[in-house]
Amino acid sequence: MNMSSDLPLFSRRRILQGTSSGFGYLAFSALSTWAAEQGTAGGASPLAAKAPHFAPRAKRVIFLCMSGGPSHVDTFDYKPKLAADDGKESGRGRGGPATLLAPRFQFKQHGRSGLWISELFPNVANHADDLTLVRSMHTDLPNHPQAFSQMHTGTSQFVRPSLGSWALYGLGTLNENLPGFITINPPAQNGGAKNYGSAFLPAIYQGTKIGAAGFPGGGAGPGRRAAGGQETMSNISNPRYPAEVERTQLDFMQTLNRAKLQREGYDPQIEGVIQSNELAFRMQNVVPQVMDLAKETEATKKLYGLDNSATETFGRQCLMARRFAEAGVRFIEVSFGNWDQHRNLTADLERNCSAIDQPIAGLLTDLKQRGLLKDTLVMWGGEFGRTPHGQSGDGRDHNNKGFTLWMAGGGVKGGLSYGSTDDYGYEAVENKVHIHDWHATILAILGLDHEKLTYRYAGRDFRLTDVYGNVVKEIIA
Repeated sequence: MNMSSDLPLFSRRRILQGTSSGFGYLAFSALSTWAAEQGTAGGASPLAAKAPHFAPRAKRVIFLCMSGGPSHVDTFDYKPKLAADDGKESGRGRGGPATLLAPRFQFKQHGRSGLWISELFPNVANHADDLTLVRSMHTDLPNHPQAFSQMHTGTSQFVRPSLGSWALYGLGTLNENLPGFITINPPAQNGGAKNYGSAFLPAIYQGTKIGAAGFPGGGAGPGRRAAGGQETMSNISNPRYPAEVERTQLDFMQTLNRAKLQREGYDPQIEGVIQSNELAFRMQNVVPQVMDLAKETEATKKLYGLDNSATETFGRQCLMARRFAEAGVRFIEVSFGNWDQHRNLTADLERNCSAIDQPIAGLLTDLKQRGLLKDTLVMWGGEFGRTPHGQSGDGRDHNNKGFTLWMAGGGVKGGLSYGSTDDYGYEAVENKVHIHDWHATILAILGLDHEKLTYRYAGRDFRLTDVYGNVVKEIIA
């Protein structure tokens, strides 16, 4: 610099000239940091397996989601005092006094552990020594949309990544030719796709929806465009063109996508499309094989109840879940509903449980026989429970203050009853477990620290459990 110049040492023009190039470096630095965080630097797949924070107890999760809120006091939460006080008035109804309704079915102790389980689940009861009954669950609101959303995403107020998406983001998948997160027959209501969506996480981490094709009474079936996306998979096993022609078409389309991405600089939607298209192409050869139940033995099909019209639908879905787990899918959710039994409780509850009891027991048996149960976390439950008082003569209202979930397999202590509700099953009173605690515990079983599993978005680090959650160490083996 010429110090004899008449221009001032620091003028606005000189400051802008000297710093303008720095903005580009800042942007480049931010993009480089983002790429490193996503594991995409150097061409690495975002679905590649990642190291957990610590040694995991389980490698994968199968979540049996019971939409609508099953009645815990009729299934897995034994309340003899509720039976004894049947017909008495309770002051805990929504609009004032309400009449207590005894459990509609009998309970018995099962296994060496002596867990109390309803007669509605005779086959699941045979696995009592594999189960951890968490009988002190509670959540924030007694409304289906909010509670269902909180069970899946940790919040009832905002659009956030789902539990399965967080698990896939933290660990990657075990088979890059398959989606890492699959949801089978999810309900369209109560939040719909956001319950398996990735929100602000990259699109590749959202759940792949598989409808009920091949399941009696089901809807649309599996299809190519669902890879990493929310659309139901359709026609994946019946491509219109030979693989080499489709590869040529895809290469051309991907060239256009990458050119647009280069022009835009950073666009997660375009990146998600690129990654999803590649995964979808690979899925064409793998998914039809995984979903083909024809190769299963007749004994295995019978184990899941495929020979019985009452159990065939859910049995197929559970068998599909086992096949996906065996093939390397990280997180599988299987949904069944409706459990929203404000009336006709006795008949509807018996019908629902009859449809799922044998398939679930078959799944646990099959996983154990194949050596998969030891590192597969199986979970069962709904968004909340039901009240101990009656409604409409033979029904129960929503209850978010106390309900039961159970877990089995990798990472949990078998034959354990953890926590409790009061004498009538209305409210969790001992060793209370909030949904945030449940999420923290699931991630811990997978080897993930829920406080460290974060994603930077909108200027802050987000996590599944927000600023809450404690790992329930007492149930972890």
